[in-house]
Amino acid sequence: MIIFAVNQGGNMIIIDSIKKKIEKLKSKRSLHDYGFQVKSFDLAKEGKVEYARWLHPYEQPKSITQGMVNFFRQYSKSGGLAIDIGAHTGDTTVPMALAIGQKGTVLALEPNPHVFNILQKNSTLNKSKTNIVPLCFAATDHDGEFEFNYSDASYCNGGFFQSIKNQKHGHKYVLKVTGKNLEAYLGAAYGNLLPGLCLIKIDAEGYDKEIIKSLRPLLLTYKPMIISECNKNLTPEERVELYDVLDGMNYSIKKLEGFSDEIKPSSINNSSEMMNWQHFDLVATPK
Repeated sequence: MIIFAVNQGGNMIIIDSIKKKIEKLKSKRSLHDYGFQVKSFDLAKEGKVEYARWLHPYEQPKSITQGMVNFFRQYSKSGGLAIDIGAHTGDTTVPMALAIGQKGTVLALEPNPHVFNILQKNSTLNKSKTNIVPLCFAATDHDGEFEFNYSDASYCNGGFFQSIKNQKHGHKYVLKVTGKNLEAYLGAAYGNLLPGLCLIKIDAEGYDKEIIKSLRPLLLTYKPMIISECNKNLTPEERVELYDVLDGMNYSIKKLEGFSDEIKPSSINNSSEMMNWQHFDLVATPK
């Protein structure tokens, strides 16, 4: 398909969209190191906030908004401990950290070393307002080396797809990453902060329920809020198990309509309702 456009001088500019698609496909198949661009956002309460946006061509534009900060403030407490599992570049880590405040701590886990560089940069911004500790490993049930799958050779988006039953996920590029048992790690490295644990956010491309299961003793002890993804690749049985794991620990479960305080979550009353949506986020609140 050829797209035509006219500039202000009346000269015809031919934009060959097929050529652009070919170039994008080429970039998908080969490894490239992409940098970042620091952008500023003016928030009504927090003031100026900076965010390093990854310049990977498959990375969606990210914004930090007051609504996002307000959202995470509802599910956390000032000065507490929050954990962002599958933090990626930090687009949820930064608003979580703003909600917790500089006297609190957000531990941000991202095992992909390519994107971790951007997360690390974001941990250095807004230091007067946030306290982010970037950690380059995955939350797994045991320590070791694991193979994660990604949708492109520069590893923009992916996860531990070997853990789910549906293997038609289209993520064929393999990356070896470090995994650690998070409960053991937290006890050894941050045991003094655990009494303040108030929020755990998980976005692990379908591996979420296994992470939740591995953290069961910690969750039963400290009862943090849990924000998790129900990935589109999960089978009905896996969706039921995700619901049952949370329900079995006496959590109430609601469907989120985005990370914003402007839209209220809706209740999920039983496991069968987990089939009502293909891909969504949920929040689990201790009863």
